[in-house]
Amino acid sequence: MTPTPSIAPREATCLRELSPRQWKSGIAAWLGWLFDGLELHLYTLVATPLVVQLLHASSAADPAVKEKSAYIQASFLIGWALGGAFFGRLGDLLGRSRALALTVLTYACCTGLCAFAQNWWQLMIFRFVAALGIGGEWAVGASLLTETWPRAWRPWMAAVLQTGVNLGVLGGATLVFLLSYVLPAHGERYVFLIGVLPALLVYWIRRHVPEPETWERAEEAVHHRNPGARELFRGKLAWTTVHTTAVCALGLSGWWLFLFWQSQHLRKILSDAGTPAARITELVSASFFVVNAVAIAGNFAGGWLAKLLGNRRAIVVMFAGLGLGIAGAFIVPRGFASLAWFWCPLVGFFSGVFGLFTMYLPPLFPTLLRTTGAGFCYNIGRVAAGIASVVFGLLAPVGDFRFALLVSSTPALAAAVWSCWLPVRTHEDEAT
Repeated sequence: MTPTPSIAPREATCLRELSPRQWKSGIAAWLGWLFDGLELHLYTLVATPLVVQLLHASSAADPAVKEKSAYIQASFLIGWALGGAFFGRLGDLLGRSRALALTVLTYACCTGLCAFAQNWWQLMIFRFVAALGIGGEWAVGASLLTETWPRAWRPWMAAVLQTGVNLGVLGGATLVFLLSYVLPAHGERYVFLIGVLPALLVYWIRRHVPEPETWERAEEAVHHRNPGARELFRGKLAWTTVHTTAVCALGLSGWWLFLFWQSQHLRKILSDAGTPAARITELVSASFFVVNAVAIAGNFAGGWLAKLLGNRRAIVVMFAGLGLGIAGAFIVPRGFASLAWFWCPLVGFFSGVFGLFTMYLPPLFPTLLRTTGAGFCYNIGRVAAGIASVVFGLLAPVGDFRFALLVSSTPALAAAVWSCWLPVRTHEDEAT
């Protein structure tokens, strides 16, 4: 296959020089990220009490609650991985704007359906399908911005996009906190109805966001005969695919084990202290708020490091911080205040590493394999994280998550080591 060189847009030097096309693509991608963050963590914030209700269990200490929660979380992560690959492929075949609209519609509708689940496996199915859309949105939105916004701005664009996720999470935490005062007892399921709101974005995307000129010209150059996905595993591109996939799999496994199970650990600490159930939800939501507020600073710190050291070195440093932060948090027993207000926010700061992948991955691949490659390499890590969630849920002692959370630091540290072999040159560099 002969690579199709990307045609870069005119490089703007300030915001007022951006074209309407660039503004529209940027707004669409950022809103997609915002709603991604909202959808991602609605379940995480109400997971335990909802699964307790669906299983008719006596308390969260019931082993079945832990087991089914692990299955649901795993199905979500696996759906995310498959969605990244599926919609990533559609992004190369149908166009970035069309595929973006489809991803938003998928995750919005299926998140809303979670409110009507009558048993745990229905909830698992709805979360799985919603995850298909969320995983696809990442690859498509990242490629959309890569092909429309100035190349020199990419580290800061990555930070701004990842901040959209964090603000979505903060919005979700705030809504859960406020709704805890108005929802009826055991009414956590109604939180998912908020997830229908992103569907309104689809109409605007299809009406106002054009396809990138880079993709359109590449399509015309090959007469709409796009290269197959197997090209990711041939020649030099295979080396890129394997290394970036391994790093993403390791890093995402460590992060998602921490993100999901640390809230359960915090709940147990509060429960053991005799904290009322309603107060536990408030405090855990507040902890989520702090972690993601600090993560916003981490996004820009990652962008600054990328400008200073380059993408690869910045990724190494941030993954090392992530792994060491998780290890420090759980290497000894700690109280709720220490974990919630210092250690977990510290880990959240270094989660800014995932923002770097937003603008780093797409340019590693040719234009007509861009969303396919980025979607596969980044989101395949969800499969590893999903498997890790199941293993964690089955092997961790009932109600005691500290040791397993400590072990979850090892994938993040391994990601830091493997990142030393990530590609430095992009496909754009090679094309020139």
